[in-house]
Amino acid sequence: MLDKFRSAKLPVLTVALSSALLLAACGGDGNNNNENADAPNNNNNNNNNNGEETVELGGEDITIPYVAWAGSTSRSPVLAKALEEVGYNVSLDQVEGGPMWTSVADDEDTLSATAWLPATHGEYLDEYEDDVEVYDEANLVDTAPLSLTVPEYMIDEYDIESIEDLKDNEELGEDLDWTITGIDPGAGIMENTEKAIENYELDDWNLQESSEAAMIADLQEKYENEEPIIVTGWEPHWIFADMDLEMLEDPDEIYGGEGDQIQMIFNKDFEEAHPAAYKIATQFVEDWSEDDEDELMPPIFVDDEDPEDVAQQFIDDNPDRLETWTEGVDVE
Repeated sequence: MLDKFRSAKLPVLTVALSSALLLAACGGDGNNNNENADAPNNNNNNNNNNGEETVELGGEDITIPYVAWAGSTSRSPVLAKALEEVGYNVSLDQVEGGPMWTSVADDEDTLSATAWLPATHGEYLDEYEDDVEVYDEANLVDTAPLSLTVPEYMIDEYDIESIEDLKDNEELGEDLDWTITGIDPGAGIMENTEKAIENYELDDWNLQESSEAAMIADLQEKYENEEPIIVTGWEPHWIFADMDLEMLEDPDEIYGGEGDQIQMIFNKDFEEAHPAAYKIATQFVEDWSEDDEDELMPPIFVDDEDPEDVAQQFIDDNPDRLETWTEGVDVE
């Protein structure tokens, strides 16, 4: 169909004939529907060759900020690859927790698969709730517990089962120089650990800022030598399969009790700007499970493979999953 129709001075019969042809070409209703004919993508639903309703891409450029924790480092590239399969240009942006939420709140082209709610990222949600949509029809991970974590051999040696047992524990405190090994400053689990120190009156203890990689390296070294260490731990995480670790009980539920849920979040305007991407992401959530993360984490963190290569291999090995995630989408 032509995008523009040019007027010309024609004889009356010719004009009449041209008008009739024009009406027929546009569906016979006399309305000009060609305004967006050149747009490669829009937010309308169409029918595919089987007569089923499909959703078009909308804007093609998308950003996925994520925190470099084990689970999000494995799941975020898989989501990115799924979106790229249908024609999106996806940028993965590694950030800390606060900037992740800020990015989603500020940019309509942004979503993230790294929201730990209601406890770990609860303060961020309170701050940005007017600009962010939490997809709550399903979770990426249903139960994601967090707490201070120790090697199992420390439980009997230092008589500890609960965070409360750290208070005035002179032997353990002196052996660890009263230091808890943490991760990135500003991470939700770090903020909750500061709250735990205050709540349980662990006045002699200090929280050491680090990074996840540095914390794990320290943990592995201490574990191999059966030396004491306390770290900020969470699941799902590959370290619990690689080492015999125990989360300390948290009777006051500073870390969220039985655990957070890991959820997908979108900028409030994301669905309108990228209807197909929204559909893919929500179908991804509904099909995702902790078993997928258990499969993806070892190649990345134990075998040191590139996360994007691991994600692509996962897509290649599971075409049925990709089909599920992209169902109802107008694939380019």
